[in-house]
Amino acid sequence: MAKDEAEWPVPNGLAEGEWPPDPVPVYGWRQRQLSRLRADPVLAFGAKEYYRTRPVEFINHWVDTYDPRNAGTDLPARLPLQLFPRQVDLVGFFMACLKGETGGLVEKCRDMGATWVAVAFSVWLWLFWDGAAVGWGSRKEILVDKIGDPDSIFQKIRMVIRGLPREFWPDGFNPDEHMSYMKVINPDSGATITGEAGDNIGRGGRKLIYFKDESAHYERPELIEAALGDNTRVPIDISSVNGIGNVFYRRREAGHEWQTGKPALKGATNVFIMDWRDHPAKDQAWYDRRKKQAQDEGLLHTFAQEVDRDYAAAVEGIVIPADWVKAAIDAHIKLGIEVTGPHIGALDVADGGIDTNATIWRHGILLSASDTWSERDTGVTTRKAIAAAPPEGGALQYDSIGVGAGVKAEANRLAENGDMPKGLNLVPWNAGAKVLDPDGHVEPRDRNSPLWKDFAANLKAQAWWLARRRFEKTYRAIHEPGFTWEPDELVSISSDLPHLHTLVKELSQPTMGQSANMKLIINKTPDGTRSPNLADGAIMCLHPIPPKSKYTLDNL
Repeated sequence: MAKDEAEWPVPNGLAEGEWPPDPVPVYGWRQRQLSRLRADPVLAFGAKEYYRTRPVEFINHWVDTYDPRNAGTDLPARLPLQLFPRQVDLVGFFMACLKGETGGLVEKCRDMGATWVAVAFSVWLWLFWDGAAVGWGSRKEILVDKIGDPDSIFQKIRMVIRGLPREFWPDGFNPDEHMSYMKVINPDSGATITGEAGDNIGRGGRKLIYFKDESAHYERPELIEAALGDNTRVPIDISSVNGIGNVFYRRREAGHEWQTGKPALKGATNVFIMDWRDHPAKDQAWYDRRKKQAQDEGLLHTFAQEVDRDYAAAVEGIVIPADWVKAAIDAHIKLGIEVTGPHIGALDVADGGIDTNATIWRHGILLSASDTWSERDTGVTTRKAIAAAPPEGGALQYDSIGVGAGVKAEANRLAENGDMPKGLNLVPWNAGAKVLDPDGHVEPRDRNSPLWKDFAANLKAQAWWLARRRFEKTYRAIHEPGFTWEPDELVSISSDLPHLHTLVKELSQPTMGQSANMKLIINKTPDGTRSPNLADGAIMCLHPIPPKSKYTLDNL
């Protein structure tokens, strides 16, 4: 191997935590490869065939991005787009939606590069998928296309295409002729990228895939949804959050969080989360600085929506604030707590419609395992939940009212057949039942605090309040140096928990109020929301097991 080849490794994107990107090795590798491609037409043809099925490699190898904020720094304003791991997952998400011919929704923190990745993916489709028709829309025309303005989507597209080596341009392509206002044409294959704005989104004919940028901010999204429904099987919403009173939120609520590497669910909205923690340039110090600045400027509600992705930032009476929930992620690691204690699980049984079953398990204070699935047969659901129990056994609380009543019958059948795992104890849960320990004080160490029977309307209210206190104490333990705490009073959520982002969102969804007799009541589904199945499971498994079971309040 020649020395210059060895000096420039293949650009494979950014490793976990790697930042900032170094453009020099990428440009060095490109120059070497271009020399080889231009010297050998067969090699150039082979490169095109290679990239035809490899969007991530094509983007990492040849696509540039532009960030004017780099002017005057050590980084150039124009530099190679080196995908960090979550951006690689985003490309996989787009491919999964295309293969499944189904819709997707990208819920993102600001400044995650999602639009640049979608633009690069669109150009890849335009180059390598014959006849592909890609649509782009946003709420205003100048956001879709404004000649010379790199903030507009189509100027980004033009910059990406102009920055590619001519060897990758389509045969007969002329930038001045084939890249007009809100339209890019591949004269060789017939592929197109076209744009629309406002109420006109979806009016321009059928599309293979349609990207709706910042769609939570559209003025009349219902009109757009109606038009797109007939024109594409793969609508992709990409947006920061904007409260709960919009179509984006309703689609998010009806959707299912996509798991990396898995097929997209057909006939459903697949949800992809881009959290600020996924960006290699953003750490806790960055977050704290941004939050303090927002607080000083009186813009905490905006910060909560754009950075924390908090739909309920402006909603009053939230039981568990989003800040408390996020603080609990890996709290056992942050606080140096050794995880010990019993294994307690919960099964929330689907009621019907778009509702899903959910299981979640904790080991001591750590929420460590979860799953959701659609299944209307209670017997199948019961067997699936029991099969997921840890080998150590434990207690599994299950929603015993309504359709959940079938869980007991199936569990009894399994026990009679000798198929029930050893050491597993099923415990019925009735959210409408009376509180546990009714004559106990809400704050055990404060004899002046109210009694549970006077404070909470039912078991559900008691459980959510006890969970609230766990999350509050965890938040204070992390953020208040002088705060004293006991490990068993806290809660931790594993950062590896499946469906983590959905659980975080759901835990901050319910609101609290008072009944006619002035007792605490919980509204799990404020207007525009759906049942928080994972959160219901988490609240159940964090709640003390009733004393009648073999597990008692004392040892939990």
